[in-house]
Amino acid sequence: MDVTLDSIRDIKLYQPKRGYRFSVDSLLLYDFVNLKHVKSIGDLGAGSGIVGILLAKKYPLAKVTLFEIQENLVRLAEKNIIINNLENRVKVYRCDLRKLPSLHIISHDFDLLVSNPPYRKVKSGLISDGEEKAIARHEIKLRLHELIESATSLLKIKGRLCMVYHPYRLSELLEVLKKSNLQPKRLRFVYSNISSEAKMFLLEAVKFGKVGLKVERPFYIYNENGSYSDEMIEIYQVKE
Repeated sequence: MDVTLDSIRDIKLYQPKRGYRFSVDSLLLYDFVNLKHVKSIGDLGAGSGIVGILLAKKYPLAKVTLFEIQENLVRLAEKNIIINNLENRVKVYRCDLRKLPSLHIISHDFDLLVSNPPYRKVKSGLISDGEEKAIARHEIKLRLHELIESATSLLKIKGRLCMVYHPYRLSELLEVLKKSNLQPKRLRFVYSNISSEAKMFLLEAVKFGKVGLKVERPFYIYNENGSYSDEMIEIYQVKE
């Protein structure tokens, strides 16, 4: 497998040269997590591990578990854990997320779960070239309700799920969350710039949380002149 070695913030990351590579979605999801303290983090559909590894750096006392179904990406995630010196706190499982609720070897008391799941239904949109990209972007191996059911089973009471997802499926997601006892608490829409429609959103839900949703100010990736916004630049940079 041809790979590249890239740097982002304070980590290094091996990625497939032609397969599924992380995008701005992953960085936005990482930045959206705002807990002061967290002990146990799970990344559902971790890919090569970028979000979980960034969170391991953000929370130096936390244990992080990466869940990924694709063998090639699991191998890369294992390499990425090693090159970032996180073997003692980060581990990766190759598994089908649909089977997680019944796996007794997995902890079911996570403080925090994050996920950048496939948001395209199989019959909607063009199928991505290559199986790796297709599985990451289309609901071939995992449907929305299956993801949420697995998240609910893994979270402890008052544990949190943070997701990045597509606006056209917001109402569907809210309905599925409610059925699974996950209460939406924070919502933030992401725009390319001030003139565009929302291209994605970030959402935090709490297991058996109280009713009450905060809609945060919009996030703009670009300024009108095409340069990165100050907030986007801050995400890319490491604070001294």
